[in-house]
Amino acid sequence: MERSDGSLSRRGLRGREAELEQLRAVLTSVVRTGSGVLVLLRGEPGIGKTALLGEVVTTAGAAGFSVGLGKADELHHIVPLSSLAACLLYGDRPLLSSDAFADLTRHHDQRIWLVERVAEAIEARAAEMPVLIALDDVQWADPLSRFALKQLPTRLRTSPVLWVLTGRQDPAGPAQEIVTVAKGGLPSVTVPLGPLSGTAIGQLADDTLGAAVDDRVRQLLDGAGGNPFLAVEMLMGLGTTGPSGQPVPEGIVVGVRGRLRSLEPSTLRFLQMGAVLGRRFGFLDAAALYGRPSAGLLAELEEAVRAGLLDDDGEQLVFRHDLLRQAVYVDIPPSARKALHREAAGHLVAAGHRPIDAVSHILRGAQAGDDEAVTLLRLAADDVLSVTPGLAADLMTRALELAPPGRPSWYDVGVRAIVCLTRAGRNREALETGDRLLAARPPLETFGRIQAALGGTLWNLDVAEELRRRAETALALGGAAPEVEARLTALRALALSRGEDLGAAREAGENALRAAIATGDREAHVLALFGLGESALNAGANAVALERFTALSAVEPAFLPEEIVAHQHMDDFEAGRRLLLRAADDGGSVPQTKLLWAQASQHLGLGDLDDAEADLVTMERLENDVHICVQQVNARVIRSWIALLRGDREAARHQLTAARERRATKPNPGNTAAVRFLEALIADDEGNTALALDRIRQVQQEGPFMRWRLLRTWVGSAIRMALCGADRALAEDLAAQAEAHGARNPAVPTATGIAAQAAGLVRNDLTLLERAVALLEESPRPLVRAGAQADLGRALLTTDRGAEANAALTRAHDLFVESGVHAAAARVRRDLDRAGAGSRRATTPRPVQGWEALTASEKKIARLVAAGHTNRSAADLLVVSPHTVNTHLTSAFRKLSVNSRVQLAHVVMALPED
Repeated sequence: MERSDGSLSRRGLRGREAELEQLRAVLTSVVRTGSGVLVLLRGEPGIGKTALLGEVVTTAGAAGFSVGLGKADELHHIVPLSSLAACLLYGDRPLLSSDAFADLTRHHDQRIWLVERVAEAIEARAAEMPVLIALDDVQWADPLSRFALKQLPTRLRTSPVLWVLTGRQDPAGPAQEIVTVAKGGLPSVTVPLGPLSGTAIGQLADDTLGAAVDDRVRQLLDGAGGNPFLAVEMLMGLGTTGPSGQPVPEGIVVGVRGRLRSLEPSTLRFLQMGAVLGRRFGFLDAAALYGRPSAGLLAELEEAVRAGLLDDDGEQLVFRHDLLRQAVYVDIPPSARKALHREAAGHLVAAGHRPIDAVSHILRGAQAGDDEAVTLLRLAADDVLSVTPGLAADLMTRALELAPPGRPSWYDVGVRAIVCLTRAGRNREALETGDRLLAARPPLETFGRIQAALGGTLWNLDVAEELRRRAETALALGGAAPEVEARLTALRALALSRGEDLGAAREAGENALRAAIATGDREAHVLALFGLGESALNAGANAVALERFTALSAVEPAFLPEEIVAHQHMDDFEAGRRLLLRAADDGGSVPQTKLLWAQASQHLGLGDLDDAEADLVTMERLENDVHICVQQVNARVIRSWIALLRGDREAARHQLTAARERRATKPNPGNTAAVRFLEALIADDEGNTALALDRIRQVQQEGPFMRWRLLRTWVGSAIRMALCGADRALAEDLAAQAEAHGARNPAVPTATGIAAQAAGLVRNDLTLLERAVALLEESPRPLVRAGAQADLGRALLTTDRGAEANAALTRAHDLFVESGVHAAAARVRRDLDRAGAGSRRATTPRPVQGWEALTASEKKIARLVAAGHTNRSAADLLVVSPHTVNTHLTSAFRKLSVNSRVQLAHVVMALPED
C-alpha cells in the first residue's frame, strides 16, 4: 500500500523502495514474457524479508496472479512436503485440492513422480494465469520441499511462474543451493536486504510513537543496527513502559526481551511452552505441556495476543516473528528445554499426531536408552522412507545411537538403518553400519538377518563376489530363520549371475525360488526371480529371461522396466510399447529412472536415435537428482556411438570421457567392457586399427563379447575391426559366439540374422550375408538391418552383380538416413559411388539453430505445446515420459532462442503450412 504522496505506509517497508521497484519489475517481466523467474530475498533475521514478501504477494494478487504462500517452520523442517503444502493448498484458488494432495501423499512411492505431479498442477494453472509461489524462511524447508524446489523452477521455466523465496545469509544453505541449481536453467535474482538507513529507522519511530519520539529514543534506536524488526520491538516496548522506563539493551534477543518484561509470569510461562512446540502451536498442546487445563489459560492467551506477541489464525497460535519465539525460548534453561521437548513429543503422539510431527522434539530431547524415542523414530522413518529416504536414514541412524548396544532391539534398529541407508544411496555408510553390528558378535539368527539386509547394499556397490562370500558364510553358519535363509540363498544366486559360471547361477536361482515359495517370503521370491532373470539374460537365453522377468514384475511392479527390456531382447517391441503405456498410467510404482532406461532402449532399438538420446539425457539427470546412478556408463557409451554414426567425433570423445569418469565409480566388468568397446569404435573411426584391435581384445578379457548384452548387436563392428587388423582367430571367435547366441534364440530374428551376418563376414560368404539380410527383414531394428545390407552390398561389389550391390547399398543408405545417422549414410554413399550410383543426392546434417534444427520429436512437441498442451498431455499423446518431453522442449527452446510457451506459439504460428 502507498499513501497519496507515494511514501510507504507499512511498517518494515520503510527504506525498501528500490527493492520493491526491482520486484515489481520482475512481476511485470513474468507477465510480459510468459516465462519463469526465481527470486531470493536474503538477509539477517528481522531485516524485513517477510514484510517485503507480503508486499510482493499483495501486488501479485492485484495483478491477476494465482498466489500460493507458505512458510517453513524450524520445528517442522522434517515433515515431508510440509513447507510447500501451504503454497499448494491455501489461497483463493488452491493449486491442489486437499483430496488431490492427500492422494499424492498416499501414492508418493517416488520423489520424482510426486514432484512431477506437483509440476503438472502448477503448469495447468499457469496456462490460465501467471502463478506466484512464495515461501518464507526457506532455510527451514523440509528435505522433500527442498528437493522439489531444486526441480520445479527449471521444470516450469517455460511457464509464467514466479518463485520468491526468503532465506538467511548462508552461502552454503538451502536457499543458495536452490538458486545455484536454477542458474542457467531460468533467470534468477538475489535481492540482498541490508540494514535500514537512519532516515528509514526514524520514519519507523514516527509511525510507532509519533510525537513521543525524542533525541533519547533516537539514540536508543541506534542499538537496532538498522534492523527494522528490532527497532519496532524497541519502540513498542517503549510505548508500553514509557520513554522514562529502563533503557533497552542492545542486541536482537536482548532487545526483544524488553517486550516481555511487562507480562504476567504465568503468561511468560505459557509462551515458553508454546516456544518449545514451535513458532506455530496448538493451544491445547501448549496447555498440556504447561500442565494446566486450557480453560485456565484463557487470560494468559489473551494477554499474549493483546501484547502483540501471538496471532490466532483460528486453528493455531503463531508467534508474530521467529525472533519473538527465540527470545522466549533462550530464557528456558537448556536442561529444562531438553526435558520439555521430550515431554512435548509424548504429548503430541498421545494427542493423535503422526510420529513424524514429534520427531523434532525427539531429536532435541531424547537421551540414550529411551526406548519410546527409538520406537517413534523408527515409525517416523517408515512413514517417510518412500519420499525422503535420506531423512529416514538420518532418523534410523539417530535411533541406533539411542538404542542400548548389544540388545536385540539394537540389532533390530540397526537392520532397519541398513535398509534406509541403502534406499538413500548411502551404501558405504550402510555397509559400515552392518559391519559395526557384526563386530558385536550377534547371535547366529541375527547374524543372518544382518547379512541379508546388506545384500542390496553390496549389490549396489557392485561387489558381487563379496555378496556371494557373505551369503555363503551366513548359510554355512546356519541358525537363520527360514525366510532369512531363503533370502540369503537368493542373494547368493543373484551374486552368481554376475560371474562366469552362469549354469551354476541358474541352478542356484532355481533352488532359491523353491525355498522362497516354500517359506512364502515375498522378498526372497523377488530376489530369486531377479537372479534367475539376470542369469538368463547374461547367458543370452532371452526367452527364459522374459519368462522370469514377467513373473517378477507380476510380484513386484517396480520391475516392469526389466520385463520391457526382456521383450525387446525378444524383438517384441510391440509388447514393450504396450507395457510402456501401462507404466505411464501406473501411478508412480515404477521407478522413473528405470522406466526411462527401458524407454531409451525401445527408441534405440527402433532407430529413433533422437528420442533415445533425449531419454538418456533425462535419465541421467534424474539419477543425479536422487543420487542413485545405475545406467550412466551405458548411457554415455550409447550417446557416443550415436555421435559417431552422425559424424560428430568431438561429441563422441566428450561422451567417452564422461563414460570413463562414471566407470571409475562403478568399475564392474560390464561397464569396463562397454567403455573398452567404445574406445575401439572411436579408434577405428580415427583409423587407428592397432588400438581398436587392442581394445576388442581387452573386451574379451572381461568375458566373452556376447556375454555383454549392450554389445550384442555391435558384434559385426568388432568382427570388421578384427579382420581389418588381420586377427582372424579373434574374428572367428566372435562369429562363433554370435552363432551360439543365435542358436539359443531361434525365434529372435535379430539374433539369428546377426549370427548369419557374422559368419558371412568371417568366411566372406555371399550366401550367408544374403541369408542374414533375409532373416533380418523380420527384425524391428533398422540399424541392424542397415548394417547387414551394407555388408552384403560391399561384398557384392567384388563380384559382377553390380545391380544387386546397388540395391543393397541403396537400402542401407536409406535406412541410415531415416535414422539421421549421416556419417554412416555417407560411408555407404561412397560405396554407391564405387558401384556407379553416385548420382544419389548427399544428405546434409541438421542446422544447429532455427526450426529445421529441431528433431522430429522436438517439432511434434513444439506444435503440441504451442497448441496449449501441457507436458503431461503431450507425453500421453506421444507415449513418452513427461520428463522426456521437458528435455525435448528445453532443446527446442534453445534452438529457437525462445524463453516461453507464448513465444514458442508465435514461432509455430509463423511457420508456413505443411
